[in-house]
Amino acid sequence: MATVLWRLFKAATKDRTRAVILPGGPPFTLAFFANDQMDRAENYDTMDLAVFRADEIRRSLEADGWKEDE
Repeated sequence: MATVLWRLFKAATKDRTRAVILPGGPPFTLAFFANDQMDRAENYDTMDLAVFRADEIRRSLEADGWKEDE
């Protein structure tokens, strides 16, 4: 089962996005979904790098007005 790292939404457009770590590893696969469609997947040698990248993307989205989804 995939591990959800975060979920965000943008009220103005009702769009939703999330970052998940897929099972297995290494490599550790970080996947991003937009409105329940996979946007992209990236592989990392360590879990720390995958989580760092996910946090980097989250900060960027939050700067553009995205908020935490429940």
